[in-house]
Amino acid sequence: MDRALFAAASGMAAQQANLDTIANNLANADVVGFKESEDVFSALAAPGEPGAGTVRVGEQALFKTGKLERSNGPFDVAIDGDGFFVLTDGKARAYTRAGEFSRASDGTLRTATGWQLAGVRIPADAVSASVTADGAVTVTTAMGTHVVAHLRLAEFAAPEHLQSADGALFMQTTASGPPRLIAPGGENGPNLRYGMLEQSNVSIVESMMQILTAQRAYEANAKGIQAADEMLRIANNLQRG
Repeated sequence: MDRALFAAASGMAAQQANLDTIANNLANADVVGFKESEDVFSALAAPGEPGAGTVRVGEQALFKTGKLERSNGPFDVAIDGDGFFVLTDGKARAYTRAGEFSRASDGTLRTATGWQLAGVRIPADAVSASVTADGAVTVTTAMGTHVVAHLRLAEFAAPEHLQSADGALFMQTTASGPPRLIAPGGENGPNLRYGMLEQSNVSIVESMMQILTAQRAYEANAKGIQAADEMLRIANNLQRG
């Protein structure tokens, strides 16, 4: 009976964690570049014994591409295909699919949280800027139009193992492997879309269905605990009798 109680209790804990992850996905459904996550579970079992429950072993992001939509930002750009923008804060590097940038006073392009887009600086006298599909950053000044940078994207062997840091921000891990810088615009590679943003890949309808499934699983495990508890009560009464 103890095994049954433990198995059902671990199932309830796992489904509660699952519900928390789905709720976080829904809370970020309107965040540009956000990637939904799913929990990873594993069976609990001692060597040579049957399963004794389940445990949450981690969480991984799902990098299905979100919808690309037109935007009004003068420095907005989206990735059409695989890859990540490379960001830096002067010490560390981070990676994102959210291309919602604004120009800082020093000419760098930064996210809303202050991360800098690596390798790009817009001259102070630039009156406009654009990005071509192959990553060329072009600005227009009083002296004419010229290219000031070429954006490079990062690819990972196992992006699902990147660590989610904050919203649409990700960090390299040992499991993800090191980044490989690539030039966009190739025949089979990613392209950049200036004046567009990639929206969250969270589906409200699918998330609601996931919530219903998780709730049913939680309730089933709760009934398992009730049944095991009732059997323990009956066994104790028989021993006393």
